[in-house]
Amino acid sequence: MITLRVIVDQLVSPVPGGLGRYTEELTRSLISTAPTDCVVEGIVSASPAEHYEQIESALPGLAGLHKMALPRRELSAAWQLGVATSAGHGLVHAPGLFAPLRRHDRARDETQVAVTVHDVLAWTHPEALTPTTVARTKLMLKRARKFADAVVVPSHALADQLREVMDFGDRVRVIGGAVSSSLVLPTNSAAAEAIAIRLGLPNEYILTAGTLEPRRAVTALIEALGRPGAADLPLIVLGPDSWGDLTLATVADEAGLAPDRVRSLEGLTDQELALVMSRASVFVYPSLEEGFGLPIIQAFAFGTPVIHSDAPALVEAGGDAGFTVERDDPAGYPERLGAAIDRVLGDTELAGRLRIYGSDRAKAFTWRDTAERVWQLHADL
Repeated sequence: MITLRVIVDQLVSPVPGGLGRYTEELTRSLISTAPTDCVVEGIVSASPAEHYEQIESALPGLAGLHKMALPRRELSAAWQLGVATSAGHGLVHAPGLFAPLRRHDRARDETQVAVTVHDVLAWTHPEALTPTTVARTKLMLKRARKFADAVVVPSHALADQLREVMDFGDRVRVIGGAVSSSLVLPTNSAAAEAIAIRLGLPNEYILTAGTLEPRRAVTALIEALGRPGAADLPLIVLGPDSWGDLTLATVADEAGLAPDRVRSLEGLTDQELALVMSRASVFVYPSLEEGFGLPIIQAFAFGTPVIHSDAPALVEAGGDAGFTVERDDPAGYPERLGAAIDRVLGDTELAGRLRIYGSDRAKAFTWRDTAERVWQLHADL
């Protein structure tokens, strides 16, 4: 019996975030696609009993849960120093860089460790992360270069960026993600309307996702809506309403927008997020750099027209299904975003085509495909 052990610690992290969702969806799919005579176990740091129960409930079919002796912080420190434990033996798959990376002989002790890199922001945009996260990321990637048997990245664009940061030779594999299986619409119209009323959703609105961190370019989008003659629709931002001292209200005011034109929605349930995505007139994702284009794939899945920047990972994810806006010439970026919004909102035929293309494009990304490619990766190793 071959056992693949997945590090599922992020499921019970204080802030699971996107990595927690990725970990859960990937592990669940690895369980359901396991080849004959293969099983999946989880690895988790020392945690309260209710956390173990939470993981086992979220991952039905998990063959076992390997409970480490150290809590997350201490375990992270140990793995950064190369102090591995019994979790370092056998087939180990890490959904991130949190992994038992140490010297091993893959042929002799049948140990292989694959880690996942979701972005290289620690090098390209360190201001987007905490100093601690930057330092930890750089340290663990150096350990991965020495000891990882494979490095998974979600896009070819990120693979290219990673080569500029660190040389992994032929160990890099591109395996993308998909939309969460729990991101589903309410089952009936009455329930949908109740959610829309509770959230205060207008009949028409522009939707985006991110923070006011410069890389996400939400500020450029707000400036685009402040142009003379721009589309007079409210903007809903999926994310916090501030970044440092900067707030959506101040940015909107500087762009000449009324206070009620821009607002944030944060902490949505999956059902609420699905409804907000599906009802948007257009989803605009102006980010200047991403490792993968999950937000636009989510919008595609709900048939929402998408406008996105020409960041390589977004172009790769979008194919021909989105309306692409060039990032060059930052001063002119808001103008180009505004023109794209005007074009899509003002052309019902174009918007209809984008809805159809997007729905088709979303079908190219499935968790089953992701899991099967991860199994193949470990088989190849």
